[in-house]
Amino acid sequence: MYINSLTLASDSAEINFIKDLKQTCYNGVYPFKIFPIKDLRHIDFAPITIFYGGNGSGKTTLLNILAEKTGVTRHSAFNSSPFFEKYTSMCYLDAGKIPMKSQILTSDDVTDYLLNMRNLNDGIDAQREKLFSEYLDKKYRHVQLSSMADYDDLKETINARKKSQSQYVRENLMRNVDMQSNGETAMKYYVERITDNALYLIDEPENSLSASRQKELTEFLVESARFFGCQFVIATHSPFFLAMKGARIYNLDEYPAKVCKWTELENVRTYFDFFKEHESEFN
Repeated sequence: MYINSLTLASDSAEINFIKDLKQTCYNGVYPFKIFPIKDLRHIDFAPITIFYGGNGSGKTTLLNILAEKTGVTRHSAFNSSPFFEKYTSMCYLDAGKIPMKSQILTSDDVTDYLLNMRNLNDGIDAQREKLFSEYLDKKYRHVQLSSMADYDDLKETINARKKSQSQYVRENLMRNVDMQSNGETAMKYYVERITDNALYLIDEPENSLSASRQKELTEFLVESARFFGCQFVIATHSPFFLAMKGARIYNLDEYPAKVCKWTELENVRTYFDFFKEHESEFN
């Protein structure tokens, strides 16, 4: 347990700040005015804590507040505002020492990782085509040793003639870094990033993951929390993550926002009702 609890800005602090605000050129005061309407003031953390809610419920905002308060590593920019730092300063985090390798991992980070892998592989593919052409040129060109200046060219031609085209390319080109699907690559991203003894804030990890991959990742997270000293705070509405054993779930769609069982959540009940409706088709 690296973080124990978070106390959000009080209603009176929010009211006084907004009342004293002199600027008139802003369309909103985000993240002020989000949590008072949910009657959410205090959050106690478990080894695995989940923020559940629909779009605009504040679950990602809470992760960003935690990221700013703990100073964990970020890999991409987040949706901030001119008032985010001021609001964060009004919140109180009860925490111990945060390990240096702690991170916030977002769906934007995963997308960037996928794109970087794709761009890297595109570059490798282009180099492969270049090597195909280079091999043919070296193998069939006529080189005459007129002086020592021609020695290197002659040596390259002899070496090319000793090899098949595929041998030549393999020796001069690394294999594609990643030939996996997006889901496999996304899973690889989380497994590479999450090591032992650290705090991880994860925003909607279900993005880019199939149902089976989501199950696989939840098992990895539960084991990391149980055996390897990790603490997780996750924003999600995926039933697979909500069902993680021992997770404390804050339902941000409720008023007041409160801790719920995963089986009580609307999103989960919708899945349950759907499969019950089609139950006979599985027999």
